Amino acid sequence: MLRCLRWTVLFALAAVTACGGGGGTSTASSSSSGSSTSSSGSSTSSSGSSTSSSSGPNFSGGGPNIVSLTVGPGPTPSSSFFNVPYASVTVCIPSSSTCTTIANVLVDTGSVGLRLMASALGTLALPAQADPNATGNVIAECLPFADGYTWGIVASADVVIGGEKASAVPINVIDDTGSFSPTVPSSCTSDGTALSSIDSLGANGVLGVGLFLQDCGSYCAQPASDQIAPFFYYSCNASTCAPASEALNLQVINPVSLFATDNNGVILQLPTIAATGATTATGYLVFGIATESNNGLGSATVLTVSSDSGTFTTVYKGQNLSYGFLDSGSNGLFFPDSSIPDCTGSAEADEFYCPTSTLSLSATNQGLNGNTSLVNFQVANLNDLSSTDFALDDVGGPATPITGLGTSYFDFGLPFFYGHTVYTAIEGLAAGSSTGPYVAY
Repeated sequence: MLRCLRWTVLFALAAVTACGGGGGTSTASSSSSGSSTSSSGSSTSSSGSSTSSSSGPNFSGGGPNIVSLTVGPGPTPSSSFFNVPYASVTVCIPSSSTCTTIANVLVDTGSVGLRLMASALGTLALPAQADPNATGNVIAECLPFADGYTWGIVASADVVIGGEKASAVPINVIDDTGSFSPTVPSSCTSDGTALSSIDSLGANGVLGVGLFLQDCGSYCAQPASDQIAPFFYYSCNASTCAPASEALNLQVINPVSLFATDNNGVILQLPTIAATGATTATGYLVFGIATESNNGLGSATVLTVSSDSGTFTTVYKGQNLSYGFLDSGSNGLFFPDSSIPDCTGSAEADEFYCPTSTLSLSATNQGLNGNTSLVNFQVANLNDLSSTDFALDDVGGPATPITGLGTSYFDFGLPFFYGHTVYTAIEGLAAGSSTGPYVAY
């Protein structure tokens, strides 16, 4: 299994992907001493505070708003990173029955919008979004990362996940086939290496079900002349592309918000796994919060978050970290702690911590509403963990600098989600007794 740090954060102009950690390869048939179970848990609260040890709702009865969520090997052997949660998504040419179902799509609470590899779509020809301000041009998107970028058209699709459907959704088709003819603009390629491949992404696409309605918001809706690099949206003819303004309703949109019902957020639930890890883990992706009898908040602690960054405050070892967030698209826990040794032995091994023995740690999260939640977690030496396990709940690494944030953040990646029921409520939408954006667990 290729060990790789990969994470997509919620901040519109700061997302990071990098590789590192221990080596080794595995296949889907690999076995390990750890195994996942079907039980799961979530935190409970008493009037605004919680710990991370109580059981959560049972979604095993199923329903049209519940789909399977699986952590396991990726779509190709070289894309098999650990701690990547996958679901299947069906996309159709709008208002038609011409569809294809794509497996191994990463479910990401830290980003917004559906992004699919062109190769995964096969022969399904989704209509490109026309630029309303330039006849004959189409809209493309460049998604900047710290060490690279993805590039491809914005297209329209009907999106079906489980029993939920959203019609005419603007999505991003990542050009991993070279079929989109314009030259990628230099303002996009200046972000580094093209990451537009299944092997580099570790998935056939990304289902961004985060806290916001659009992937860029009002910033990209302003005139292109008022934007600065890195640009998200471009207007393209057959040979050239230029930065463009993109109206809110045309941007790559959180598809959940366009469901007829169950459209105010999502719930992710993964089982508690063994401390040594598990070969795979299976849980649930649930649509809607307090919209059905099966998706109530129960006693989960609600932490309201910043409407700009989608973050809360995390206190860790006396540090007040201004930007705490829950991100299923990160495969580790990333936070600043110079006392924990970094891993060594490969070019980017220092992306992970390798303590001499497993550490038992804790942090306290506080929402803008004043609610607090104590989170207990562990960090193990990555090199001591089995290379055949795809589900690991005790992997961490240092907070590398993010533009605008520095290292004052705590990224609660997928290890946090094991044993929790995690709610992500979309901005501006009522979800139970509170209105998004908020997280709860």
